[in-house]
This record gives sequence, structure tokens and C-alpha cells, in this order.
Amino acid sequence: MKYLFNPGLYVITPQCYPTLNLLTGEVRLALKGGATMVQFRDKSNDDSWRLETTEALKQVCDEFEAPLIINDDAELASNCEAAGVHLGRDDISITEAREILGPDAIIGVSCYNSLSLAQAAASEGANYLAFGSVFQSGTKPDAVHCPLEKLGEAAEIGLPVVAIGGITHDNGRAAIRAGADSLAVSAAIFTAPDIRKAAKAFSKMWKS
Repeated sequence: MKYLFNPGLYVITPQCYPTLNLLTGEVRLALKGGATMVQFRDKSNDDSWRLETTEALKQVCDEFEAPLIINDDAELASNCEAAGVHLGRDDISITEAREILGPDAIIGVSCYNSLSLAQAAASEGANYLAFGSVFQSGTKPDAVHCPLEKLGEAAEIGLPVVAIGGITHDNGRAAIRAGADSLAVSAAIFTAPDIRKAAKAFSKMWKS
């Protein structure tokens, strides 16, 4: 299946889950609420668990025709047949990721608050550009701050722009108005008492 970047709510899985069933169940609720993309983010060294988990998540994402993106690990993305990979400044190059995943993979790149990084990523074949932290992030409290106006400037590069960092129901619309095509959200979805309802509230932001 060839996947395309889907603007909208882009959910990022939290680091720790007690069971695989709980994780896949909560991701399914987010997708039912309107999430358009899912990123698996995990910093553990348990390769067998990571592969089992991503294979299960891919099945869930395929039910909704939503791309599964793997954070940092192109080899894992290849092994679980995910839609693509998200790369940070300390990861492999876009060229290397493309060699592993092929021409149709979605490759996203963290640009932090740097338009020059974004322009370089675009020239190297990235599919989307992520900027943040646009707000104070509880997940990454020491993350580089990205002013909202950078989102609009980045949009002129011509690739989809993803806003990340500290995004909530209260501030999400501001990031969209500033130029974000997608909002990458973790805590505001996966700590919500009703995940499906929380995802639906985010999804309505593009309609309004």
C-alpha cells in the first residue's frame, strides 16, 4: 500500500504502556476520533517488543488507512512495513532512510525552529517538516522553542508543516492559523479521560 501524508491530527504514542492491547486499543480510539497519522515513539532497547508492537500498530492503522510512522528507526520501519520514519538531527540522513525504505516512504524531519534545516530537508527529499516545541512541552520541557510565526514561513517551502510540542485543545487552533497542516499530539490525547472524544475535538479544528 502506498501511503500519503494526511494533514490533521498526528498522534504520537507515549513512551510506556503496561500491555500491548492497551496501547493498540487507545490508538484505535484516537483513530476513531479522527486522527490521520500515528507515530510510534519508543526509546527502549527491546527489539523484539518494538517489532511486535509496531506490527500490531500497523494492523490497527491499516484498518483506518492511516500511515504509521516510526520515530528514529528506519530499520524498524522497514521490518514492520510502516509507512515511513521521522528523523531528528542525530539520526541517519534522509538519503540513508530513503535507501532503506524506498521511494514511496513518508520521511518526516524535525526542524526545531530552523528554516535552514527545513530548506535542506526539503532539498534532500523530505515529505514533511516538523517544527517545535511551539508551546511549553510537558513531554520535553527542555525542547527548543519555535515561535508560531515560523510555521507560516516554513509553509512557503512547499511541504506539509507539522507543529509539535505542548499542543492542547486550547492552543491548537493558533498553530493551525499560523500555518500548521498537522498537529502532533501525545499527552493531550493519551492522558485524556475519553481518548476518542479528545481526538474528535482536535479533528474539528480543521473544519472550523
